Amino acid sequence: MKRQYLLTVFAAAMLAACGGKDSDEDSVRATAAPGVDLGNKVLSIGMLNDESGPVAAIGRPFAVGKRMLVEQVNAGETDILPKGWTVKLVERDHGYNPQRSVQLFNEIRDQVLFLGTSFGTPNTLPLRPLLARNEIVAFPASLSSKMAEFEYTPPLGPSYVLEAMRAMDFAVEKLGKAQVKAGIIYQQDDYGQDGHEGWKQAAAHHGVKILAEETYAPGQADYTAAVAAMKQAGANAVFLAAVPSATGPILGTAAQLDYWPLWIGNSPAWIDRFMDPTVLPPEVLGRFHYASGLPYWGEDIPMMADFLAAYEKYGKDKAKPDNYMLASYAAGMIQLEVAKRMIEAGQISRAGYLHALKTLANYDADGSFPEALDFTQLPYRTGSKTRILKPDPENQTWIVAGDYATPLSGH
Repeated sequence: MKRQYLLTVFAAAMLAACGGKDSDEDSVRATAAPGVDLGNKVLSIGMLNDESGPVAAIGRPFAVGKRMLVEQVNAGETDILPKGWTVKLVERDHGYNPQRSVQLFNEIRDQVLFLGTSFGTPNTLPLRPLLARNEIVAFPASLSSKMAEFEYTPPLGPSYVLEAMRAMDFAVEKLGKAQVKAGIIYQQDDYGQDGHEGWKQAAAHHGVKILAEETYAPGQADYTAAVAAMKQAGANAVFLAAVPSATGPILGTAAQLDYWPLWIGNSPAWIDRFMDPTVLPPEVLGRFHYASGLPYWGEDIPMMADFLAAYEKYGKDKAKPDNYMLASYAAGMIQLEVAKRMIEAGQISRAGYLHALKTLANYDADGSFPEALDFTQLPYRTGSKTRILKPDPENQTWIVAGDYATPLSGH
């Protein structure tokens, strides 16, 4: 860390002494720190996206959200970075494949200052030793509870465990404790396991029995057995620690089986296309709810005006309105706030970026988060409040069915 920092300071001093951009020290400038061009004031940021895999329905709009923010920054329409600084994205598509994620990380690691997106829990966990070895911060598009425990993978919101706990609280509020008959369908990976653990812990807290527990593999085609098991057990409140490619078929299968429980999904269980009645008929969507600690499109929060302006100018021709675009944009605001602190501190390096991250406290990205984030200590404190949203397809928006709250079973 010290050597990298000294190289950066030396390069900056040489540029100042020799006239900066037009000096003979351009080669020093270019190699001052990976992903940093000091002379041209450019930060290169890596993006490991999923734009072709089983979670691409989330991954594609998530990638667009970062691109919108970068175009806005590079056009000089925001002061999120110090004057004159711009951003270059170094993007790759791992297709939700952990081995591919590792391969692509190794391909771009020497070109970037940090990773603005490492998409998915199973694709980020294998990177952890590589991130530590290369001193690279990677912001996961994941709220796995394991992310907050590792200094190089700061999550940006309450964990999937907390979402599941809040979902159980809501089921108890809506149906009555004595009436809740719980079930869960969860993905066979660390993401799904987080939801499972949170649902179980909250059920134990409330004295609710879980009558059926079913898993599925990412990309699985048929969910009849899992849904039939829920119906046979008599579950009337079913939690989905799922991704959209599973959520849609599960809800559709349940309707075919004339099974109508209260459905509550983890935040990655949803995509905005479900609002389209040709994708999910209103009667199918009618009992679905969504646990989330993130804002929704058009919500009355301070950052929304800037975001919508960015969408109109830089995103409208790339994708339809989508809440994952908004979530990615908000995440990018946090990442560039850290970069701004790094630059202003004069520690323009990977070690300097990590140090700047650990100064971030009481920051909510212009109201994007219900609680201020705090990265000053491990595990990172990314809030405990989530809420329950119900889709309103007719108006293409959301109804707040359960306000932001910390789960009753702890955090």
